[in-house]
Amino acid sequence: MSLEKTLMTDLKVAMKAKDQAALRSIRAVKAAILLAKTDGSGNELDEAGEIKLLQKLVKQRQDSLEIYTKQGRDDLAQIEKEEIEVIQRYLPQPLTEDELKTLISDIITQTGASGMKDMGKVMGIANQKVAGRADGKTIAALVKSLLN
Repeated sequence: MSLEKTLMTDLKVAMKAKDQAALRSIRAVKAAILLAKTDGSGNELDEAGEIKLLQKLVKQRQDSLEIYTKQGRDDLAQIEKEEIEVIQRYLPQPLTEDELKTLISDIITQTGASGMKDMGKVMGIANQKVAGRADGKTIAALVKSLLN
């Protein structure tokens, strides 16, 4: 089932359950998808694009959560936490650190990377293979530690 169909089904369920956090989050995702489809680029939104879009929405909310927490706005921080939880339901299951370390080690072995000069090559392949299942900062930190 495509993301849009899943969102429509979940939106109906959230409306019936009067789940405000889910309603806000699903509507935000639907709006972002609509914007991506009508941005004028002519590109279709494929599964990888949907994952990128969802990650972007989660990242925006995490940034807002951090700001609200620093400013002591617990009411707004709670809203952001709820929305992050709902949006993350639509993302693929994240990799554990051990799984990610194994995957990156395999990539380093395959590419023959020997030092920091090969980090870009390893990062490119890792980002393609992981595709939304790990944070870019985490991947970069692991690649650096394994190449050193």
